[in-house]
Amino acid sequence: QVQLVESGGGLVQAGGSLRLSCVASVRTFSRYAMGWFRQAPGKEREFVAGISRSGRSTNYADAVKGRFTIDRDNAKSTVFLQMNSLKPEDTAVYYCAADFQFSENTYVTDEVQYDYWGQGTQVTVSS
Repeated sequence: QVQLVESGGGLVQAGGSLRLSCVASVRTFSRYAMGWFRQAPGKEREFVAGISRSGRSTNYADAVKGRFTIDRDNAKSTVFLQMNSLKPEDTAVYYCAADFQFSENTYVTDEVQYDYWGQGTQVTVSS
């Protein structure tokens, strides 16, 4: 069982930045591809960013490309989401997720493939 705990959310003005963190309670963190998803009120959960086990491969939703960066520190069992140039439409609950992967360089964009989820952290961007 893997427990994921997100932090770093909050209220920020449009154009501002936030850095989300997700700590995993597992020794074998480096065996998991990680992802960030978000869910805005009244909308379905959507993919934001994914990163492979090694950290060498990443993928982003078009809506955040060029503004958000996902990275990981396997020694600290942590994945991050750096969010810059935030917009009001980025307001959502952000979730991290973990998917056990045999491949070192595979990222995962489909939420149904993820095995474990965090409880989410609220990000609110004011205009």
